[in-house]
Amino acid sequence: METNDMTLKRNHSGPRLSASVQHGNLIFLSGQTPVNNTDDIVLQTREVLQKIDTLLTEAGSDNQHLLSAQIWLKNLGRDFQRFNDEWVKWLADGNTPARATVQAEMARPEILVEIMVTAAKA
Repeated sequence: METNDMTLKRNHSGPRLSASVQHGNLIFLSGQTPVNNTDDIVLQTREVLQKIDTLLTEAGSDNQHLLSAQIWLKNLGRDFQRFNDEWVKWLADGNTPARATVQAEMARPEILVEIMVTAAKA
């Protein structure tokens, strides 16, 4: 499908969503959640960030090229600081994206974090 002379590419597509969509030099990731059911925000955050790294690499980018991030935490009061500690360790210095973080009910009760990012190609 061509739009404004830029190819639209869907990656890891299923019946409800694609893990990522590329349009021109932009990469849109769907919300990434952990598979690990542990009740530990640090472990779940690390897993989700690794999934994001993998998807960005497959699409020709990395966390130095993040444009925006949307973050959902199951328990903002309990987990916000510990999440942020992992987030800051993961980010490339000087490359912080625009970001919003909210508390939300998750699709499965064991999920503590979901992250969706938009990035530019490297």
